[in-house]
Formats: sequence, C-alpha cells, structure tokens
Amino acid sequence: MLGGVTKVQEDYLEAIAELSADGSGARVGAIARRVGVHKSTVTAALRVLSAKGLVAHEPYGTATLLPAGRRLAGEVCRSHRVLRRFLRDILGLDSAVADANACRLEHAIDRSSLDRLLLFVDFTQEAGPCPDLASAFSAYRRSRRGRAALGKGAESPA
Repeated sequence: MLGGVTKVQEDYLEAIAELSADGSGARVGAIARRVGVHKSTVTAALRVLSAKGLVAHEPYGTATLLPAGRRLAGEVCRSHRVLRRFLRDILGLDSAVADANACRLEHAIDRSSLDRLLLFVDFTQEAGPCPDLASAFSAYRRSRRGRAALGKGAESPA
C-alpha cells in the first residue's frame, strides 16, 4: 500500500494513468471496464481519491491525476512493469498469466525488493558475455518438466 491508499485505490490510479496517457483524462465508463466494476463504484472511488488530493473529477467529466496521484500511479505502474517483465521474460510465464500475477504482486512487494528485482532483470538482459540466464532457466524448466512427465521426481529439491 503506497501513500495511505488501499490496493483497490492503487488499481484505480493505475487505470486512470493508463487511460489518460494521451492527456485527455479517463472517463468513468472506461475506468469501470478496466477495473471490472460498475460506474457507480468508480464514481464513489473517485470521490474518495479526490478528497485525498490524488484525482480531479467533475461529475460526468473525465478523471485526471493530480501531482500526488501521478506520483503514486507511477510507482504502481512501475511495479507492474518490473514484475510482469520478471514473470514473463525470466520465469517464462505466458504474457496474460504474467500480467495477472504482476497485478496481484504489485501491491505486496516493498520498494527495495522491487528495485533489486529490476536490477536483476536488467542484469540478465544486459550482462553481455555472461550466459543468458533467462534462456538457461528456460532450458532447465523444460528439463524438469520432462522429468516430471516421466515420473522421475521433478519436484524433489535440486
């Protein structure tokens, strides 16, 4: 939880940031579709976020992030990107699965762990002559999966 907002409120800030990336603001209906709730729920959430000084919203208008909301949304979006990259590019998860899990994890990971994870992902992609760790892990995963299919105890500790 960042800056005194709930996980759900973080999801609203992230949705508003993504939907208003072009500078036009985010409409209530678009936010509702993105977050998976009714428009009335979004309207209530926008009132709370507005009272916290994070969002500007006029009834029947668009929602825009205020500076504090932009900062928090940026942190949530960054967490999501780093986690999705790790889950997809390093662990080899399907993009949709990686995205869904990143959404859940972004609310739980602390800043220092996230920063370390980002450094690790960057290292695996920029290490130069070092072996490609992501590819090596992918090959290892496939070999373990093969042993499991053959009943050779792939679940035992390595």
